[in-house]
Amino acid sequence: MAQFVDAVNGILWSKALIYLCLAVGLYFSVITRFLQVRHLKDMWRLLFGSQASDTGVSSFQAFAMAVSGRVGTGNIAGVATAIAMGGPGAVFWMWTIAFLGAGSAFVESVLAQIYKEEQDGEYRGGPAFYIEKGLGMKWYAVLFAISTVLGTGLFLPGVQSNSIAAGVKNAFGVSPTVTGFIIIALLGLIIFGGVKRIGKVAELVVPFMAIAYIIVALIIIVMNIGQLPAVIALIFKSAFAVEPAFAGILGMAISWGVKRGIYSNEAGQGTGPIAAAAAEVSHPTKQGLVQAFSVYVDTLFVCSATAFMILITGMYNVNNPAGGFLVEKIPGVDYGPAYTQMAVDTLIPGLGSKFVSIALFFFAFTTLMAYYYYAEANIAYLFKNNASLRKTAIMGARILLLGSTFYGAVKTASLAWGLGDIGVGLMAWLNVIAIVILQKPALQALKDYEDQQKQGLDPIYDPKKYGIKGAEVWERILAASKSGKRVG
Repeated sequence: MAQFVDAVNGILWSKALIYLCLAVGLYFSVITRFLQVRHLKDMWRLLFGSQASDTGVSSFQAFAMAVSGRVGTGNIAGVATAIAMGGPGAVFWMWTIAFLGAGSAFVESVLAQIYKEEQDGEYRGGPAFYIEKGLGMKWYAVLFAISTVLGTGLFLPGVQSNSIAAGVKNAFGVSPTVTGFIIIALLGLIIFGGVKRIGKVAELVVPFMAIAYIIVALIIIVMNIGQLPAVIALIFKSAFAVEPAFAGILGMAISWGVKRGIYSNEAGQGTGPIAAAAAEVSHPTKQGLVQAFSVYVDTLFVCSATAFMILITGMYNVNNPAGGFLVEKIPGVDYGPAYTQMAVDTLIPGLGSKFVSIALFFFAFTTLMAYYYYAEANIAYLFKNNASLRKTAIMGARILLLGSTFYGAVKTASLAWGLGDIGVGLMAWLNVIAIVILQKPALQALKDYEDQQKQGLDPIYDPKKYGIKGAEVWERILAASKSGKRVG
């Protein structure tokens, strides 16, 4: 099984996908005139710019759901793995894919808003919806939906629960089996409540967990502030093979930085727009900007916090592709969250593993919530013409996700990560190609938003203005805004 998983990942995660994601992110950044910089103020303002309705969640709730999917075990174990396999330079390439990926995240999220539908009293959307409606390619949409159900419902949950179980066992000595049962019991209470309950839980938990983690990282950085310039220099020198110790692993730095960056921030992967589509806003661009900001929160804030904690305390090793270690500062430790635990131990001796395991629990648990919603949204797409079958399939998805979550808690970490990479790789290939082909409506929406802003208006979207077909929901929203009803 492990050999098969490795072989599939060798195909999915070839250099082609790595450089495709970088190239597409650069392309969207240039063609939108680096909106991720120009509209940074708007991103923050719009974060709290709408409220939930009977049909949609608020902008912040959709943002929190997307961040809960992005901020997970990849922010702790994933960053540590990237440093172990690609050296400190991998951190630079994680930053790069986050900055460029914000452009991709914007485009995919705007498309999800434009082509969203209303089902069972809730907004649904995402790549499957915009591929069918925008490209007219039903088979492609179905392929993405199936890949996402398998990825987020079967392959990816095991990575999160495995990390939770391992962290709890190391910190508190609790059996992974017991932890697995606790996780699925808590998760079941939330996912059986639907998207609005997921949004409310994410809205409360996500800011708390991210802020607490970043505060601890800042304290560690301040305590070691004299080392900060050298660490920053090491990251940049290693990223371009200027640092002699890492001169031979430039390709590994790029590969692992981009791979773990995408795994963490999900830009271009196609999961973020599923959450984006659920928001109640008056213009698709508004939620696109909010979702672009969520990429920053994930990588530039949380992943950077982990990276700086590890590097500034020297708690890391770097593997040599030819065997052994290029750098071995922690004898006997290969890679994983142990780096982060030891870094935090320098601040709170003996309590590092406990703090990191608690942070990992919150990070990974909220990601599991998001995974369920992503799977549900795509099942809703696959069975959108049969309400009875849709409800049965959604119930099946809940059971599948809980089962895969429990199984992941007790299986080996390497197999869990391998299966997770397959899920991410499948979705990324399919979605990145789709948004490149279907970019025009998103770029038109950005121009329309900016034009209305220049006129001093609160932008309202009219799909007929650009001849957009398949955006019936927006015709209703437009009518409601003209009648004086509030829309965010």
